[in-house]
Amino acid sequence: MNPATIALRAGWSRGLIELRQSFTNGAELFSHFLWPGLMVAAMFFIRNTSFGSSGLLLGTLALPSILGMNASVGVISMSQQLTADREDGTLLRAKATPHGMPAYLIGKVISISGGLLADLVIFLVPAMLLVDGLEVGPGSWPTLAWVLALGLVATLPIGAVLGSVFTSARAQGLVQLPYLALIGISGIFYPITALPEWLQGIAQIFPIYWMGLGMRSALLPDSAVAIEIGESWRHLETVGVLGTWAVLGLLVAPVVLRRMARGESGSSVTARRERAMQRIG
Repeated sequence: MNPATIALRAGWSRGLIELRQSFTNGAELFSHFLWPGLMVAAMFFIRNTSFGSSGLLLGTLALPSILGMNASVGVISMSQQLTADREDGTLLRAKATPHGMPAYLIGKVISISGGLLADLVIFLVPAMLLVDGLEVGPGSWPTLAWVLALGLVATLPIGAVLGSVFTSARAQGLVQLPYLALIGISGIFYPITALPEWLQGIAQIFPIYWMGLGMRSALLPDSAVAIEIGESWRHLETVGVLGTWAVLGLLVAPVVLRRMARGESGSSVTARRERAMQRIG
């Protein structure tokens, strides 16, 4: 059988098992509801707040933006899971198995993507009951689909690279803090046009802003485009930026992952466990 087919089948099976386990394990099930629940709470408090004289409510503007932001959380999830699996020896076992590394990565992509989709539904259903002014129709779903698909391809490889760089779960704070800062300047909870132009320029480099913009273009009325940069949904620019990140990630991630896998050994896993035990002690 073709090695690629073997890896794809093994990865698909592994991903489905991990996804199913995430909804039967108490701690992971709680995490599936925690972040969406916090976002629904945020929506509750801003749902009736108007944005200037635009006639639009912040809750209406924020809901699709939060969808885009939640989809980009794959960066954090992939990075954390790779780092954890590196610490406990899971990656070493995958390395020692024929076609194990490709199957491992395929499995992670499936389980993380599936979990993110479930989290989006958990957020979207109650949030839509709180917010008025959305325009959801047949034309919304194709845009939601391509923005989500392209956004995942743009962000998951970044998470794989970051997970390969950091050798300790404690170092994940170096990923999360910049990520939270990017959320703050990416127009998620408040329109980006209210920020200084230099901050707008920084936000437009990264995928979070463009994923939020794409979701807004799918779910908001046409009049809402007046508060966007250039008064345009900028679909071509969205495809360009997310596509660039996707290409860069798909080129860099395999190289970094191969180098990381070559450096994995029983002694390195043991050394990391001993350091972890010393910190606990």
